[in-house]
Amino acid sequence: MPEHPTLHVLMILESQYPSPAGGGAEAQVRTLARGLRARGHRVTVLTPLGKLEHRRPIDRVDGVPVCRLRYPHVPLLGSFVLWLRLAGFLWSRRTNYDAWHVHIAHYMGGVASALGGWLRQPVILKVSGWWELEKGVLSDGASLSQRIAFRCMRRASAWQAISSRIATALANKGVPLQAIVAIPNAVDTTRFQRRHSAVTPVGRRFLFVGRLVPEKGLDTLLRAFATASSADPLATLQLVGSGALAEPLAILARSLGIEGRIEFSGHRDDVAGALHAADVGVLPSRIEGLSNTLLECMSSGMPVVATRISGNEDFVRPGDNGWLCEPGDQQGLAACLASAMLLPVAEFGAMGDRARRCVEQKAGLDVVLDQLLGLYRQVPVVAVATVPVHGEGG
Repeated sequence: MPEHPTLHVLMILESQYPSPAGGGAEAQVRTLARGLRARGHRVTVLTPLGKLEHRRPIDRVDGVPVCRLRYPHVPLLGSFVLWLRLAGFLWSRRTNYDAWHVHIAHYMGGVASALGGWLRQPVILKVSGWWELEKGVLSDGASLSQRIAFRCMRRASAWQAISSRIATALANKGVPLQAIVAIPNAVDTTRFQRRHSAVTPVGRRFLFVGRLVPEKGLDTLLRAFATASSADPLATLQLVGSGALAEPLAILARSLGIEGRIEFSGHRDDVAGALHAADVGVLPSRIEGLSNTLLECMSSGMPVVATRISGNEDFVRPGDNGWLCEPGDQQGLAACLASAMLLPVAEFGAMGDRARRCVEQKAGLDVVLDQLLGLYRQVPVVAVATVPVHGEGG
């Protein structure tokens, strides 16, 4: 059979790129762009030019062209100008791209979906996380402008749901089941290595990577770690990331008497190095879409202690490749941490191997790219056909 022709994909992102704070949607765009280019495809990234962003309107990141739209940073007026400039960009280059992949389901996604539907252009609309569903265009309390944007989004050719909960939420919002495709975030597993020899009977190293913000549940994590610490008095916890809660969490650690066992590392560019040195990943978030950190920890061959929320429950199988507890459940989290501290080394290694295999099979970069390329080419991809809607299932 002849090989498929190469494609030129436009990635539309309603945030800074690359993100100085290391946002999940931005990281995914970068991972996918690298993967597509490695396969010989072309990628262009389109994003707004931020108010305090001292970057060129036309740039390159990892060899990928990045186009940043200028607009006045004035309430209301600025948004309308941005939308008009986006529409103008897409119209003037309507024959340049084989597909438009929108990575945050917000107003720019509405503009792209409306125009793409009219031009019969493949538009893949990705719901990246909880914000779109709880605060944004897809929320129950959406404003009039957000409801209009959602109606425009209904013209997208496909909705990428990165977790089973998001797929269910989209179905409950009235998105046709045949348009919802379950494709998780991607992880390049070649970046991460498994170290069996690093696992020791005592003194296991727990690792959290992410922003130090309330929705990550880090106050519950510190209290649970203090409770579980008797199971392994030498266990340590490293927090990689920055945020508003850095100082309050340091104060909390001192008040719990565990400050000597908690390492606040701040933001790090070499996350792979931190993963390589750890034994157990921890993700105590109260809400997520699908955490890149979860996938990276499991890709590193680490079992993960996580909360039972969107994304986590699709990958973490309790007793098989990690542990799950309810969000905000301090005692439940402490029990999971203690189990990870006490697990025999041989079982620990086998659990980590299963974690890596799970991610390779479901979210490995090549697996995800194969599915996305089918959407870009408008080839039918297995859709979410059994998503429970109102009154059906749990």
